Amino acid sequence: MFDFGIGGYQPLWLHGRSEVVREHEHRLRGLAGRTLTRVWVVWDLRDDEWFCDCPVLFDFAGEQVEINHHKFDDLSLTWNTIDPERPVRWPGFDLKWRPEPQLELGALRGLSLKRVELLEWVGEDLAQSSVDVSFVFEMSRATVFNALDENGLSFGPPGPRQRTHALG
Repeated sequence: MFDFGIGGYQPLWLHGRSEVVREHEHRLRGLAGRTLTRVWVVWDLRDDEWFCDCPVLFDFAGEQVEINHHKFDDLSLTWNTIDPERPVRWPGFDLKWRPEPQLELGALRGLSLKRVELLEWVGEDLAQSSVDVSFVFEMSRATVFNALDENGLSFGPPGPRQRTHALG
């Protein structure tokens, strides 16, 4: 199994909302009320940009959820398995974990999580039924979405082709 250059990381690929709910609903619900203490992404030091293929880490006061999208509909959620102090080794790249490289992510630090939502893509295309994970705070949100074989980040409300499923 490919570990994305991250020692100890073993993604568990799920497909569709029902699989994500079955495997992770309880823990995702348990994040509500917790404070976001840090968000980590892997940074490409040569190109000075986010390396979107690796997981995005959201640390809620010691409970870290690790989110990764792959292919058109693969989603992996793991918990407390990645140490962002350890190196990322991907041949041909100079990569390092970086906290909150985007202003929008930094603005979320210290906020209490209101709820987690799963956003299910209902468009009639290759991404149909793919699932995005959205963290909703009092006045803002951050969503890790499937950017077709990599992760994307958005900070606005769900789009018209996304069905919202609140978890807590």
